[in-house]
Amino acid sequence: MTNMITSACDTCPAHTQMAQMGLKIDNFDRVVALAGNPNTGKSTVFNALTGLKQHTGNWPGKTVTRAEGGYEFQSVKYKLVDLPGTYSLLSASQDEEVARNFILFGQPDCTIVVTDATALERNLNLALQVMEITDKVVIAVNLMDEARRKGLEVDTRSLARDLGVPAIPIVARTSEGMQTLLQTVADVIEGNILTSPLRMEGNDQYQAAVRTLAAQIEHLYPAIPNARWLAIRLLDGDDRVQQAILSGEVAELVSGQQRAEAQFSKQMAVAGRQ
Repeated sequence: MTNMITSACDTCPAHTQMAQMGLKIDNFDRVVALAGNPNTGKSTVFNALTGLKQHTGNWPGKTVTRAEGGYEFQSVKYKLVDLPGTYSLLSASQDEEVARNFILFGQPDCTIVVTDATALERNLNLALQVMEITDKVVIAVNLMDEARRKGLEVDTRSLARDLGVPAIPIVARTSEGMQTLLQTVADVIEGNILTSPLRMEGNDQYQAAVRTLAAQIEHLYPAIPNARWLAIRLLDGDDRVQQAILSGEVAELVSGQQRAEAQFSKQMAVAGRQ
């Protein structure tokens, strides 16, 4: 296996942010983030995908554990970033802040949200928050064996239709469904699967307020990756986001970004619930 840094890697939006966050940035073509609630088997998914090709440490300036690893699929090399296990991205803790900042400002090529098939309702709160930030999401419905054991029937096809992103049933412990997960992640990144994530709409007055505030944020930070999401958080009274904007922290994160041109193939679409 040759050691290389591809042009895609050099220009991918996550490249600079990963370097600033202390992650190794050599020898990969795509960046995939791994998110999920605690106790969903996220670490098992990470280990199943990366094997011994992983590194651990702390995120710079944080006491939060950082884990990264790599895997190869169909001759493409993927960097997998295991984000801290969290119940939300509302930045009430360092774990949540690290996860949120990486998905928002690191702009990984895809985010896998690991859920527990026996507790989907509880897990979907985080999934919906991730889907507010990025279109490139795949839901990994883990612990399907536990669901079967408990007599639970999980309709992942209906879940994918309602959420507007792929939902793949897996049992990470036995590798059941993992090849399908890898193929789906690759297809979402390459545009072979188009997603349409379910997002909060609100009434006309709310939408007008979001658009107005988002336009103001984009005026201040033209390269911001998701002004709409920041606008929603400000309207929701998120003190941490307000502090980041006022202190110039957002500007620092934005200035470190690099953008890559994306080409999309519309061979398949996942339609969100209307």
